[in-house]
Amino acid sequence: MTARAPIALAVADFRERVRRPAYAVTLLAAVGLACLAVPDAGSHWVIMDVGGYRGVYTSAWIGTVTALAGALWLTMGGFYVVRDAIARDERTRVGHILAASPLRTSTYLIGKFLSNFLVLASMAGVLAVAAPLMQFARGESGAFDPIALLLPFALITLPPLVLTAAAAVLFETVPLLRGGVGNVVWFVVSMVLLLGGQTRNAPLGGIGVRQAAESMRAALVEQGIDVSDREFSLGLTSVAEPLRTFQWDGFTPDAAFLEGRLVLLAVGIAVALLPALWFGRFDPARGAGSGPAAVPSKQDEILGDLPRDVRGEPGMGGPVGRPGFPVTMTAPVRGRAFWRLLAGELRVLLRGVSPWWWLVVAAVTVAGFATPEPATLLPLAWIWPVLIWSRLGTQRVEHGLEGLLGAYPTMRRGLLAEWAAGVALTVVTGIAPAVRMAATADWAGAGAWAGGALLVPALALALGVACRTHRVFQVVYLGLWYLAVNGVAALDYMGVVRSGGLPAGPSPLAVGGLALLLVCAALAVRTARHAVR
Repeated sequence: MTARAPIALAVADFRERVRRPAYAVTLLAAVGLACLAVPDAGSHWVIMDVGGYRGVYTSAWIGTVTALAGALWLTMGGFYVVRDAIARDERTRVGHILAASPLRTSTYLIGKFLSNFLVLASMAGVLAVAAPLMQFARGESGAFDPIALLLPFALITLPPLVLTAAAAVLFETVPLLRGGVGNVVWFVVSMVLLLGGQTRNAPLGGIGVRQAAESMRAALVEQGIDVSDREFSLGLTSVAEPLRTFQWDGFTPDAAFLEGRLVLLAVGIAVALLPALWFGRFDPARGAGSGPAAVPSKQDEILGDLPRDVRGEPGMGGPVGRPGFPVTMTAPVRGRAFWRLLAGELRVLLRGVSPWWWLVVAAVTVAGFATPEPATLLPLAWIWPVLIWSRLGTQRVEHGLEGLLGAYPTMRRGLLAEWAAGVALTVVTGIAPAVRMAATADWAGAGAWAGGALLVPALALALGVACRTHRVFQVVYLGLWYLAVNGVAALDYMGVVRSGGLPAGPSPLAVGGLALLLVCAALAVRTARHAVR
């Protein structure tokens, strides 16, 4: 293979990705991020807060702030956009062709790494294009300096994205990290890296926050503004009053910072090549876990957990290529049919859950009864089942049962049973705070808990049905949970943010109403898809 093989592979893979509608959505999200990074002068939501001040919207300030926002959010969220490159080759059987080709494993890994980076860099490129548009839209400075605006993207945004692209390749080649566990692990790892990368002693210059912050503080001192006890904040936060302005002309990177950027690039390439030690490039001769990873079908397992009137009778010839199951389903039995269907959906939802998982649930429940404050452990109780909630609305698609179960005449009843199964799981995992709040007559807290118990599985079901993958809910819910735990009352669906002893978030009726809307949306999407087939 020639030296150009990785580049050719990366370009071909990148072209295939940009044809998908999801790519257009990610670019629109990048535009939205640019708008958030440069809010209106009177906004109470900001990305960067320098002790109650912000820079005048010059090219230097907008370029730096947008670049920092890109490094922060694209590093964490971009991983979920690009992490499907190797799995897609596996699903489409391209891996069989690659296994028979002379393509080296290192060449394949570098190609996927470059393809991931091109996708992430294109999102950063959209930010860079949107930045001058935001400068002219805000109208605080008409002087356009392309170097001051674009240099921060090269020095701040792109190097962390190299690590993200490499981590996506690494996670896809480690069996434990390929699925939902990897999504959760990356959320935690990226948060640690991003928060640690903002500290003064961050290795390799972190994400560039320290250099920019020190330059901004120096500019404040030069303009006679007291910087003592003023904190630097990077991230979407609310402020009581709109930020005051000061003049800032950008920062000049020193040699140590530039060297750190080059080291980050080298580390990213090394991480991308590391799986060459064990990844077999879909070759079954390389041992277990390195072949085409033919995952055994779970159709029989799932159908075996559903009631008989949903499964049908064997031996009549099968739809959707599945022998042994009838095209015509037997009529559902009235009366207790819903409860039997609910029991079947529960068994399907909890299929394969380890006893150790339940042991953790039991430990959290016991601790929930022992803690002084009832809602203290509720965030922990309602983050532990995230991988199981994400199965809602997706299992029939992922295991090839959508056509078979779509023939069941009461689609509405089946979807409601699936949601009810998720609600039951949510209630069980968070039962201790509910009992404690009811015992102390904290009805406001109990109401907030009930709204959350309805909303979480409804959100999982709606995203699962609409997006047909478990990954979207995992990403969305982790972000929602993180914001609620960090005191964003407007998004507190659990009732853990308190003001005057009462939940400060949305009313339980609003949360419950949103849950019902999400269930209705899921039903509408599933019905529309069924009508098209």
